[in-house]
Amino acid sequence: LPLVESGGDLVQPGGSLRLSCVASGFVVEYYHMGWFRQAPGKEREGVANIRGSDNVSMCAASVKGRFTMSRDNANNSVYLQMNNLKPEDTAVYYCAMSISSSPSLEAKDYSYWGQGTQVTVSS
Repeated sequence: LPLVESGGDLVQPGGSLRLSCVASGFVVEYYHMGWFRQAPGKEREGVANIRGSDNVSMCAASVKGRFTMSRDNANNSVYLQMNNLKPEDTAVYYCAMSISSSPSLEAKDYSYWGQGTQVTVSS
């Protein structure tokens, strides 16, 4: 598998988690990368992305100010730091790689996906 996520867990509301995604077979530095999530019965939702040309990242409005995406070129990895977690953040979180010319939060623009990691926010 070219992308492997880890770091999902059960956490209380207000808590924090850091998700990791290790890539193999390609260099993350050269591609737009994204984090998505999917809750039961809901569509897959784009959470954050980071541009391949630099480290500029953006987040969806639903997580802005709480989530931050970053990249570590030395470890060929991307991360999602999640703070002040809420029950509505409960979902399977996926890392993905895009070959599109522009970064986006649309799942259709991403070609390779990890297997996902479960995040559950509950007291």
